[in-house]
Amino acid sequence: MPKTHPVTAIDQTTPAPAPPAYLSLEERLTLIDAAMTVRLNEAAVAYEVNTAHIPTEPVDLADIVTGPLDTGPAPLPELYPTPVAALLQRAHHRLLTDGWCAGALVDEDGARCMLGAIRAEAGGNRGLETDAAAVLLDAIRRHFGNHVDTVPSCNDAHDTDRVPLRMVDQAAHLADARGL
Repeated sequence: MPKTHPVTAIDQTTPAPAPPAYLSLEERLTLIDAAMTVRLNEAAVAYEVNTAHIPTEPVDLADIVTGPLDTGPAPLPELYPTPVAALLQRAHHRLLTDGWCAGALVDEDGARCMLGAIRAEAGGNRGLETDAAAVLLDAIRRHFGNHVDTVPSCNDAHDTDRVPLRMVDQAAHLADARGL
């Protein structure tokens, strides 16, 4: 004969357990934020308690900072050993630091056109300036064609400094390759 188990009556007075409540993402993030805030506050208090016995002295920044704070732009390293290439490199750096302009050798803000940068870096040496301008015009004509008449016409044909800066940089490479 099979064994039977006694059947227990279900108590109808207690409600059945509710299904687990599902929280939205915002609610879960809020709970996690609150829990993390409590943990971080406890860690901060523990840190203060654990380090309270360590003696510390204030630090004087004059003891740490030993050099000038404002040294300006870094000096340009001489990459090219030849005078024309070095001049064009310095002119490129001047255009980067002082700014580029069109329509004038130097504008009211101190920005320069390609020739203005070459003239400023040549330091009065007209022969060096002429050689650099000739190499620059050759680099421009290699890129845009022989219809470009002068360096200023190329400079003034652009709205931004992107192409003029690239042309001066390429002219420096060209002068170095030629040994100028």
